Amino acid sequence: MATHSTGNRTTTGHGLLLEEVTMVLTGVFLGLLILVTIVGNVFVIAAILLDRNLQSVANYLIISLAVADLMVACLVMPLSAVYEVNSGWSLGPELCDIWTSSDVLCCTASILHLVAIAVDRYWAVTDLNYIQGRTPRRISLLIVGVWLVSLGVSLAPQFGWKDPAYMERIAQGKCLVSQDPAYQIFATCATFYVPLLAILFLYWRIFQAARRRIRKRPGAKVHQSRQGNGLLKLVRRRPLEESTAFTITRSTPENSSASPEKTSYDGITPIQAASVSTTITTTMGTIMSTASTAIVVQSSQPQLNTKTIEAKRERKAAKTLAIITGAFVACWLPFFLVTLLQAICTVCYPPELLASFFLWLGYFNSTLNPIIYTIFSPEFRLAFKKMLCVGTRSVAR
Repeated sequence: MATHSTGNRTTTGHGLLLEEVTMVLTGVFLGLLILVTIVGNVFVIAAILLDRNLQSVANYLIISLAVADLMVACLVMPLSAVYEVNSGWSLGPELCDIWTSSDVLCCTASILHLVAIAVDRYWAVTDLNYIQGRTPRRISLLIVGVWLVSLGVSLAPQFGWKDPAYMERIAQGKCLVSQDPAYQIFATCATFYVPLLAILFLYWRIFQAARRRIRKRPGAKVHQSRQGNGLLKLVRRRPLEESTAFTITRSTPENSSASPEKTSYDGITPIQAASVSTTITTTMGTIMSTASTAIVVQSSQPQLNTKTIEAKRERKAAKTLAIITGAFVACWLPFFLVTLLQAICTVCYPPELLASFFLWLGYFNSTLNPIIYTIFSPEFRLAFKKMLCVGTRSVAR
C-alpha cells in the first residue's frame, strides 16, 4: 500500500529548527499510534485465548483479523514512520522490497478479513442452519483463502510485475510498490474496490434481514386465570405464524395434591437469554415465583409503543452497520482513489503531505478494527474488564 512520494529534501538557515521540531512531533505521534494499534490488537488476541466464553468458531475470524492488524503495526507502520521522519528512503532496495510486500500483504489481509466477517454474518442471518454448520474447518478455509489472495497480490511484483523505474526511484530516496499501471489497477481492485462492493452489498442484505425480523417480531399477550381446581395458570402466546406458546402452570397451597410446577415450550425460538420473574397474587395471599428461561416474555403493550421499540431496534442495527462500513470507507477510500488516479494519470501526484496523510489514515483502520469489532460485544467488554482488573491487582501487590 505504500505510495510515499517523498524524496530527499534539504533545509537551510532558520528552517532547520522548524524541521527538527516537526520531525520530533511526527515521530512521537506516529509512535503513539503504533503503540495503540499493538495494544488494541494484543488485547483482542489475549481475550480470545484466555476467556473460554470467547473461544468460539465465529471468533476465529476476529483473531485472524487481529493478527493481520498486529502485523501491520509491527512490520509495516514502524518502517513507514522512519520513512516519514527521514523524508526519504535510505535503507536499500532489499529492505524496500520486504517492506512494500509486507505492506500490501498485511493491509490486503486486514481488508479481506472484513469481507470474510461480513460473509459469515450474512450466512448466519440468512441461513437458519448455518450456526450448526459453522465448523472450524469451514471458517479455517475462509481464513486460508483470505491469506492466499493477499499473498498473491503482494508477491506479484517480486515475480516480475514491476515497472522499469523501480530501482531508479529507490536511488532517489523513494520506496514505492510497483507503479506499473496494470498492476496498480489489479491491486487496487482486488484489495479495495471489489471488497468494498462486497461489504456494502452484504451489510445491506444483513440490515434488510434484521429489519424484517424486527418488524415480524410479535408482541406477547399474557393471560392470567383462576381455575376451579385451585391452579393458577400464566399463559403466553404468540400469533399463529410463529406457532409458539409458553405456559407456566404453578400449584397453589389450596390444593396440595395438584400437579407439580411445570414449564412447557412449543417450538419457541429464543430472541435473547433473560430471566423471567412472575408475580402471582391471589385472594388467599401473595405467592412469589421466579422461572429462569431462555425466552424473553414481553408484556402486552400499546401498538404505538411496539412501533417505537421496532424503530429503535432498526436504528440501532443501522447505526452499527454504518459505523463498521463507514470506518472502513473513511480510512481507505482516499488512499485508493489517489492510487487509482495515479495509475490512470501518470503525471497526477498529490502533495507529499496529503499522500502521507492518506496512507496513515489507511493504517489507522488497523487501530480502529479491534475497537469496532469488539465494542458491540458484551463478552469482549467483560473479558477486557477482567484482564484490566487482574493487571490492576498485580500492580497493586
